[in-house]
Amino acid sequence: MQNFASELFTLRDWLRFAASRFNEAKLFFGHGQGNAVDEAAYLLAHTLHLAHGEIEGLLDARLTLNERQQFAEVLRRRVQERLPAAYLTHESWLGGLRFYVDERVIVPRSFLAPLIEEQISPWVDDPESVRVALDLCTGSGCLAILLAHAFPQADVDAVDLSPDALAVAQRNVADYDLQGRVNLLRSDLFANLEGKRYDLIISNPPYVNAAAMEELPAEYRHEPNMALAAGDDGLDAVRVILQEAPAHLAEAGLVVVEIGHNREAIEAAFPSLPFVWLDAPGGEGMVFLLHRADFAA
Repeated sequence: MQNFASELFTLRDWLRFAASRFNEAKLFFGHGQGNAVDEAAYLLAHTLHLAHGEIEGLLDARLTLNERQQFAEVLRRRVQERLPAAYLTHESWLGGLRFYVDERVIVPRSFLAPLIEEQISPWVDDPESVRVALDLCTGSGCLAILLAHAFPQADVDAVDLSPDALAVAQRNVADYDLQGRVNLLRSDLFANLEGKRYDLIISNPPYVNAAAMEELPAEYRHEPNMALAAGDDGLDAVRVILQEAPAHLAEAGLVVVEIGHNREAIEAAFPSLPFVWLDAPGGEGMVFLLHRADFAA
């Protein structure tokens, strides 16, 4: 692909060329940008150290030889290695915030993000009453950081089993100067949290079932398997969360969990639990909420 670096000169040339190559290669766009043109524009802007919105006014500007070579290499890796764009740029956006990412963590994406931004309203009556919160399977730390912003009175425990993921989370927590409020803990779900109780527990755990894992696009196979795979039915982690959450919830505590397309399976597995299904943008029926009292019903 780098042979074309001597034939393409303007941003417009490279934008068109990149979008054509992405479509030709049938890339999958599931990590931020929704189509070939938007992803090409994002990668081009990042390579040239431009804000995304600045591209349109500079389409007829010419790239230097060095810039052409750099962008050609970005395109080569995106097409040939099928790396998600976020791993090429080492950044991802969620809830309006920028996070550092690399292949030690999944690319941030969650239907929980807009719910957290809205302070889990109306289920949390008084956001200031949330003093201790937990983010299980924190990965990059993105949801824990969103929790800290949404609930300014809360200390947040951010838990993950992977030391690599926690290293990435530590970088993001430091970027937002939240070391005093977001506590990073290594634990297999609740295993190392004995005696701790929380006003709010949120989790975006692994929930991809075995059949779906076999069919994942190549881009997803660059993400840590342990952050995606959850057994034959996709409920391995969720079962543990539901079994152990009551012991870690304050009297008026809530647990909010993202479970993907597993609603039917989880309702069949736990028929006595009165799940409340939250309407997240683009994720209807993918996030449930339970009160502590619901577990005793």
